Amino acid sequence: MRRILLFLAFLPIVSFAQFNTDRLVMIGRSALYYEDYVLSIQYFNQAISQKPWLYEPWFFRGVAKYYLDDFRGAETDCSEAIERNPYVVSAYELRGLCRINQKKFAEAVKDYDRALRYDPENQSLWHNRVLCLIQEKDYDRALAEIDTMMTRWTKYARAYSMQAEVYLLQKDTTEAVKSLDKSLELDPYDGGIWAERAVISLARQEWKEGEEFLSKSIHLLPKHSGNYINRALARYNQNNLRGAMADYDTALDLDPNNFLGHYNRGLLRAQVGDDNRGIEDFDFVLKLEPNNLMALFNRALLLEQTGNLRAAIRDYSKVIEEYPNFWFGLQHRASCYRRLGNTKQAELDEFRILKAQMDKRYGHQPRLSKKQMRKRSDEDLEKYNQIVVADEQEVEHDYKSDYRGKVQNRKADLAFLPMYGLTFTRPHDEVKTDIPFEDTVEAFNNSSRSRTIYLSCDNTKLNEDRMQQTFAYIDSLSTAIDATKHMADVKPLLFMRAIAYSTIQNFDNAIDDLSIYLQIDSGSSLAYWQRAVCQAKINEFNASQGTNIDLKSANVLGDLSDALQRSPRNAYLYYNRGNLYAQRQDYQRAIDDYTQAISLEERLAEAYYNRGLARIYAKKISEGIEDLSKAGELGLYQAYSVIKKYREK
Repeated sequence: MRRILLFLAFLPIVSFAQFNTDRLVMIGRSALYYEDYVLSIQYFNQAISQKPWLYEPWFFRGVAKYYLDDFRGAETDCSEAIERNPYVVSAYELRGLCRINQKKFAEAVKDYDRALRYDPENQSLWHNRVLCLIQEKDYDRALAEIDTMMTRWTKYARAYSMQAEVYLLQKDTTEAVKSLDKSLELDPYDGGIWAERAVISLARQEWKEGEEFLSKSIHLLPKHSGNYINRALARYNQNNLRGAMADYDTALDLDPNNFLGHYNRGLLRAQVGDDNRGIEDFDFVLKLEPNNLMALFNRALLLEQTGNLRAAIRDYSKVIEEYPNFWFGLQHRASCYRRLGNTKQAELDEFRILKAQMDKRYGHQPRLSKKQMRKRSDEDLEKYNQIVVADEQEVEHDYKSDYRGKVQNRKADLAFLPMYGLTFTRPHDEVKTDIPFEDTVEAFNNSSRSRTIYLSCDNTKLNEDRMQQTFAYIDSLSTAIDATKHMADVKPLLFMRAIAYSTIQNFDNAIDDLSIYLQIDSGSSLAYWQRAVCQAKINEFNASQGTNIDLKSANVLGDLSDALQRSPRNAYLYYNRGNLYAQRQDYQRAIDDYTQAISLEERLAEAYYNRGLARIYAKKISEGIEDLSKAGELGLYQAYSVIKKYREK
């Protein structure tokens, strides 16, 4: 006990600002890895205030701001980092991306020029520079750069697709087709290239070929709404109205605010007699663009058709106010006035038509032509019933970012849900209403006179106020520990401070506090439990940096096993140990632990979800789908997307 008290007396129980700068940067990078960007900025702020001449905290603060879409702030931080160390390629790369997001393409090109001096074999930098040159309309230089890329990387399919884009912008469709065909020969699994190839077919009115290309793109990129909009156009021009309608429906499920989708679906609904739902589509278009006269006139026609004559007159009047000589609109308004018994107004409209000696087509309502389309910017009211296409078919640019990939590479297609740990934040889920309960946690809360602790596997991000409150709480606990002379009083303070440190991602300090706690009370399953969770978090971050974590992983397993010895009926400990085995790809042991967790807590949705994934990885697909179905039933809605994926396979 004397040794423990002596150790506590020399602990760095000081304010947050006095941490070692390297430690601050490392904790900030860990928070960045776990996507807690606001928290990571706080750590980098402190590092900058202590050692403003270091480039790293400036750069990583720029990364955090980039993820928060603060592109201007991120650009400024990158500039500060470059001023301190002008040889870091990632700083130029990130600043280039920030400038791209601010449409500063010429400045981004300069950043990529500088970065390529130091890393001339970086394919991503070449790729992004070419896209910036295309945006700057410097087509000759872009083609020259692409030629160099093709020489360096002969199998790089995207170089040919960029070349095709330049040819299209230069109106040379023949060369563009050759480049796209070569790109697809090298990489037939790039959905974006199939979509670009389809655009050329649609421009040539080769509808069947365009539909085939778009179907291949949709197979590879099923969540891209633009592909469905374009395929609907191709199907419509082949008189496949049912298929076109289905594509518009899917596009609007993916992108509910899509103008072209609502407008064209409204026209199709009008053509097949689905007037009320056509009105709904034009209502939505007019919410997006209240002064869109084409949509107003089409809605007026449908309102007249469904008998809502006063609303139809309102819309007709707005159109006629802008175009007083739009005789077709005057005719329809006159008809509405007559049906309402307002003969005087009807005759005024009819007199205006007669006075202008309307041509022989007077009164004839043109049918929806299957071969006529108008550009979105074309405001000729005579084309009110023509399908709308975008003014320009723009290619969506996919800018490459190596460092972003490294941060995000843990985002596996099928990721296991994280471990359960202790927190001060009450879990909240609008779908999954059960609050996790465990006897040892409840016993601690009943015996503690301090804050309530909860169980959670959700990495909830603190807002700035809660973050500052947590830092202040840690300072108050540190002061209390420093003033305490009795071991019994120190123990709960250490435990609460460890949880607070965990909340702000300072896992090393949390482990230090828990280790001292366990020297005082080696029988605490909660301390072993939380220490295992903190070490697992550190391990995940270190593994992402290429560090070998085998030894530290054994420490996590040891702590979980010690916790289970002291609390053998704790379902959450079995769940956590299952996660550790799953991370090691020891799927059978993981499945066994998840099964034990479920036997102790039958509504533990996360255990069903993770056991489902473990079974899928172990090639037990049907059993895995069954588990995922149960997880979805218990409120984990993301399970259904995984089920769909594997049922399709």
